[in-house]
Amino acid sequence: MSTLFGLLRKKMLAPSLASVGFAERGFPVTPSAATVKLEAVPQAVVCGFEWAIEGASLWELERRLELVEPEQRGFAYEGATMGYTILDAMPGGGRNRTRELLEGPGKPHIFLTYIGIGFAMARLPRPLWKNILPELSGVPYHPTMSWLAVDGYGFDRAYFDTRRWVDEQLEPEPYPWAGHPGYFSRAFDQGVGRALWFIHGGDPRAVAEAAGRFPERRRPDLWSGIGLAATFAGGCDRAGLAELRQASGPHHDELALGVVFAVKARTFSSFVPRHTMTAAGILAGLTVEAARALADRTEVAPDFDAPEPPYEVWRDRIRADFSAGDQRRAG
Repeated sequence: MSTLFGLLRKKMLAPSLASVGFAERGFPVTPSAATVKLEAVPQAVVCGFEWAIEGASLWELERRLELVEPEQRGFAYEGATMGYTILDAMPGGGRNRTRELLEGPGKPHIFLTYIGIGFAMARLPRPLWKNILPELSGVPYHPTMSWLAVDGYGFDRAYFDTRRWVDEQLEPEPYPWAGHPGYFSRAFDQGVGRALWFIHGGDPRAVAEAAGRFPERRRPDLWSGIGLAATFAGGCDRAGLAELRQASGPHHDELALGVVFAVKARTFSSFVPRHTMTAAGILAGLTVEAARALADRTEVAPDFDAPEPPYEVWRDRIRADFSAGDQRRAG
């Protein structure tokens, strides 16, 4: 049940559905049935955020989220996690809402709820980031996949401040997320790559051109984000996906890496839309089952000892599998 303070928080912090739309943001997108579906993604995030920031109990929040169609439900959980994270960070707000959400009904959507934490990071001062990631028990892929919070932070900055982070290609200041400050900008760029897919309405040519305007050293991470967004969110037909694969050129392994993580996230939530199946086949040459199996057999333990975070070691193993496949085909 909403309180007066909850309604005030929603009014002050929640964006309108129109304000997250492509036209309102000034994105160079030609409206179509596909772009309407893509626009539904940030709209679902806003709905989840509104319900959480009002202060809805976990019981009520879970039941509201269940009303969202399965294809968009994970995005609504992103928004709900963002809302609970901000509430937990507020003075006197307590620090249990986010943990209870992620250990409870949000567990099947853990890949996306991490992204919701990143959305909250974009709205909170850096000193509050230190305690923003809850300690979770019984949640698979924690804390390995918590880098998706940094990905979410990058997506948010690119989506809502496109001039600075995309047009001017600003880079974030390092932050010691999970003890690896040097990897922060890379995870950030993975989120920027996802944002490019939305900013250009899933137009493969425009997305590829946008990625190509960034320095070469940043393009691999951008392309993995593009692959993840195209596969998880959809927004492109078969011909467009084939064009996207062709346009990825030397970064195809990164594109395919994003596909594998998108499939893993979709299968973990137990709902795989048809567009994800299609993208997996065209962009990565894999069935959904094969992509999930590749993610599973290359998984890295959270305590894996390496100079890079376990998250990147896992990504590198997937990337290496595609590189090996390319070499076998060439031979």
